[in-house]
Amino acid sequence: MSATSSVSRPVGPILQSGDVAEAVADAAKVDNPDSNVEVRDHGAYVRVEVDGGECVLRRATIEEELGRPFKMSELEIIMSSFTGRIDTGNDEIRFYR
Repeated sequence: MSATSSVSRPVGPILQSGDVAEAVADAAKVDNPDSNVEVRDHGAYVRVEVDGGECVLRRATIEEELGRPFKMSELEIIMSSFTGRIDTGNDEIRFYR
């Protein structure tokens, strides 16, 4: 695993590993189709980096990837940190520069 990223101006969450982190990583790819999304698994945590200074994650997409209902507050529980600034809501979370 490389310490350098191919993503320029990365933003996104750093999450505790598990099912929700996997679903969020997959959702990042769906919700940001025009951006390079890099997922780096570090064992205990997963870093999701989205190119270009903006990452949007939608609750509906995470639910689809997870296969069950999901509340955005679940994401906040497993998110140990993030890169960029953050706007949170009930249906969407946005990381940006």
